[in-house]
Amino acid sequence: MIKLILTTTALTMAAGVAFADSHSVVRLGTEGAYPPYNFINDDGEVDGFERDLGDELCARAELTCVWVTNDWDSIIPNLTSGNYDTIIAGMSITDERDEVIDFTQAYIPPSPSLFMGMDDGITLEGAMIAAQTNTIQAGYVATLDGVTLIEFATPDETVAAVRNGEADAVMADNDFLLQIAAEDDDLMIVLDPVSLGDGVAMGLREGDELIAAFDAAITSMKEDGTLNALLVEWFGDEAVTW
Repeated sequence: MIKLILTTTALTMAAGVAFADSHSVVRLGTEGAYPPYNFINDDGEVDGFERDLGDELCARAELTCVWVTNDWDSIIPNLTSGNYDTIIAGMSITDERDEVIDFTQAYIPPSPSLFMGMDDGITLEGAMIAAQTNTIQAGYVATLDGVTLIEFATPDETVAAVRNGEADAVMADNDFLLQIAAEDDDLMIVLDPVSLGDGVAMGLREGDELIAAFDAAITSMKEDGTLNALLVEWFGDEAVTW
């Protein structure tokens, strides 16, 4: 279910794509629990890379946007039900998801998924691996022979499972895990990286004309370098860029 509408941003910059009155207010749906992609700051507002990106895209497309938070495990059903207009929540493009919703072009290039644990000698044979429900990482772990997948509703729970010994490692996006490993001496990146998905993009209802507006805005950010600058700002100098 939708949990909270956090803020309204009325944005009208000259550069952008004029849009139909049928979308006078565009609701941007995010999780708010996956830093640095998206999170809730101390003021109770959506923050992170995708907050900055979404605001800029709305400005370029001359759209008035509001931010909405929704639990990850129901984020696609609540989009298709009409509870908000887009998903901008670190969602990778996959064939399975593309059967249910449409995607813009990617705003984050494909990047590896990583494993994080507390023992650099871990092997996958017989391992218990934590992953967030309905993610590409959970789907991948489920295909591995001799590996037990433990699914959790939130990213924080997957990391907690490693810390308390419930799981041998967690698998998630590299930018999420690298930040945590850098701040905790007990946690480290283990095993080999795995390439999954076709990049991170906005998800919209099938056939929604908003796709063209956001695609044009993403293209303009790629062309003038502001998207790469934003990626480096939030993910560091080693970020995968365009």
